[in-house]
Amino acid sequence: MTGIDDILLNFSPASLMLLNAILAVVMFSIAIDLTVEDFRRLSRGPKPVLVGLCSQFVVLPILTFALVWVMAPQPSIALGLILVAACPGGNISNFITHQAGGNAALSVSMTAFATVGAIVLTPANIALWGSLYPPTRALLQETHIDPVQIAITVGLMLILPLILGMTLNMRRPSVTRWLRRPMQLVSMGIFIAFIVLALAANWSYFLSFAGAVAGLVILHNSLALGGGWVVATLTRLSPYDRRAVTIETGIQNSGLGLVLIFAFFNGLGGMAVAAAFWGIWHAISGLGLARLMARTEAAR
Repeated sequence: MTGIDDILLNFSPASLMLLNAILAVVMFSIAIDLTVEDFRRLSRGPKPVLVGLCSQFVVLPILTFALVWVMAPQPSIALGLILVAACPGGNISNFITHQAGGNAALSVSMTAFATVGAIVLTPANIALWGSLYPPTRALLQETHIDPVQIAITVGLMLILPLILGMTLNMRRPSVTRWLRRPMQLVSMGIFIAFIVLALAANWSYFLSFAGAVAGLVILHNSLALGGGWVVATLTRLSPYDRRAVTIETGIQNSGLGLVLIFAFFNGLGGMAVAAAFWGIWHAISGLGLARLMARTEAAR
């Protein structure tokens, strides 16, 4: 395990550009479900969205910091968990919320709001929580992370496709109705295939260290899902909205995390393996939880 902090995974600039493009396509496939009216409607009853954003950008980073402090993993793994917790909700959260019988419209809106907020909140959370834990503070100082550059990267990958998707939906709704299902399936398939190929190029490292991060990632993801459920329950959201907040908090955009790791941390081993394993595990845990939730109808 001591060597994981010194390993840099192989990821070419061309591969990074391809991953950026894939994430933009995934975000576009979500955005074509949104209109300005969705945001106006939520502005009239914003409590569920505000609770969800608080759970995602405040509660989850605090729980992550507590986990890192107690478990004291290798610094690069700790920073990987902190970075994943700082990312907005993952794109598959909308599909999983629908499968769970939760408020899918709330989930999509939370993804959109979290994506916009991520321009500021993602780099801020990485800098804040990473600097508060001494071992990860040293890594941040070594890499000289520029929060402004991270914000620009997040904006180009997520905000631009969000604007383009919403614009197309408002001006050509017939086109977006035709594109919606194929785009979601194709974008998710391409994304999963790309992650598999990226791991294949570093398979020996992944096999060597995946076992070491598996328990931490599973525990971290459980804290995320549990934290979302507790926050939604304490704030008295309906069971219908609670399912959306729970899943949105537990499904993180690990693809964005990988982009940031390879773009700003030179593919640091522990960070990349933690984010990659997150990308695999949160889909498994989320779909499993959705099956359990779907057994009963959520009160609205």
